[in-house]
Amino acid sequence: MRLHPGRLTLEALQAIHAGTGAAPLRIDAQALPAIEASAALVQRVATGEAPVYGVNTGFGKLASTRIGASDLQALQVNLIRSHSVGVGDPLPPPVLRLMLALKAASLARGHSGVRPVVIDTLLAVHDAGLVPWVPAQGSVGASGDLAPLAHMTLALMGEGDMRAEDGTRRRAAEALRAHGIAPLALEAKEGLALINGTQASTALALHALFGFEPVLEGALVIGALTVDAARGSDAPFDPRIHALRGQPGQIDVAGYYRQLLAGSAIRASHLAMRGAAGAAGTPAPEASPWQALMRDGDDRVQDPYCLRCQPQVVGACLDQLRHAALVLLREANAVTDNPLVFAGADGAGVLLSGGNFHAEPVALAADAMANAIAEVGAIAERRIAMLIDSNVSRLPPFLTANAGLNSGFMIAHVTAAALASENKSLAHPASVDSLPTSANQEDHVSMATFAARRLQPMIDNVARILAIEWLAAAQGIDFLRPLASSPALEQAHAILRARCPAMMEDRVVAPDIEAAHAAIADGSLGRILRSLDGLPALWTPA
Repeated sequence: MRLHPGRLTLEALQAIHAGTGAAPLRIDAQALPAIEASAALVQRVATGEAPVYGVNTGFGKLASTRIGASDLQALQVNLIRSHSVGVGDPLPPPVLRLMLALKAASLARGHSGVRPVVIDTLLAVHDAGLVPWVPAQGSVGASGDLAPLAHMTLALMGEGDMRAEDGTRRRAAEALRAHGIAPLALEAKEGLALINGTQASTALALHALFGFEPVLEGALVIGALTVDAARGSDAPFDPRIHALRGQPGQIDVAGYYRQLLAGSAIRASHLAMRGAAGAAGTPAPEASPWQALMRDGDDRVQDPYCLRCQPQVVGACLDQLRHAALVLLREANAVTDNPLVFAGADGAGVLLSGGNFHAEPVALAADAMANAIAEVGAIAERRIAMLIDSNVSRLPPFLTANAGLNSGFMIAHVTAAALASENKSLAHPASVDSLPTSANQEDHVSMATFAARRLQPMIDNVARILAIEWLAAAQGIDFLRPLASSPALEQAHAILRARCPAMMEDRVVAPDIEAAHAAIADGSLGRILRSLDGLPALWTPA
């Protein structure tokens, strides 16, 4: 795959993240002159008389300390060693693949002053399938993701560790040697260029964006299945309603629901039953033992919000996620180290100190993603509560045929409530929780790395809430047999029933929840959604 610095696409980043078709990575050859020009300028400045931050001075609060020419290489090596202070579990391989690629693409824009060998080493490590051992905790998302990127760079130097295929640690020097990659020897500014930047927080946020895609697809399919299980109306999905509001995510989600519900015999029977009762003054014939329950309360004028307001709620979440995708794509293409090198065409140039390493855009995007993720789970939990409440769903209490002897889905809903509550706490914005560092030199920080890292447990919680809803909605459909749902939703029902039989009497539910969760995570429901005609991709507005 050829990387065009400053012009990376979301599709290319997703391929790198997945590790499919991403190796080998190559930088567009047109970027080479700018890379070489900026590196040459840094080398001249490094040995000059004028102090230039991070090139021939100390770092942070020590910026006023001048470093002699003979110590410039040691300065960069010491920088990486001293900043390798991360703690906790290692970041997963997909995040490291993105970090390596994003850092290489950023440096290749020719404003960081590094030699081509630095970029080549990043790509060689990626292409060899090596995964630097990078502890997840220790960055506040300002002055760059210093600790995570330092651990990554330490591995490039052959001093850190790599993650073996079995998840254990191995010495980086040994791994580099096995793949014929020379350890990176740093020159002036190169260590600083490698650890300044937002590539860790951006990679973590992209990891969450890509990881949430099959879960959100599952939420749409399962939410539609719940509408049919509860014999909800499809009128709230009428395009005229949503056109009047004009919110693109809402319009798109309503379109998903219309197609998912199209052709449902359950819906047709419900309408026919009401029509027959109104015309003849007598109830329509019963098609199943539970048709009496269906008939009771069929005069419900409006469905609960958890059914009819799905376009408004999930659509708003989709808009937030789409905005986050745009912010993260811009950040993936950005130059975010410091100082920045502007080499003139005549060989002259300037180094400018600024603050592009401050990850506030990533932090705010990740906080918006957290709210959206939590809300998708929150409305799903409400749909489960509706399904098990016979007064609202008009299905058997707790979705069991012999309530009392059987508890049915009573406690499965409790699990969903617990997970939704956890996400409420995790959704607290990280970006407003700045703590000064570096003796108040770095007095406002973004907390972007945690903002992005905390998204993964939230996604897992939502996926399990949806797994419980899927089990409950399928059970509701079973009670309405022999009536069938729509062709699309019958596929969703069949996927689940291939893994989890109907629960007409109590059994251990935990394995079923995990089986349904696995089917959501592997994209089984997403394939149903993508098979529908004329609907936009999730992250691409219509």
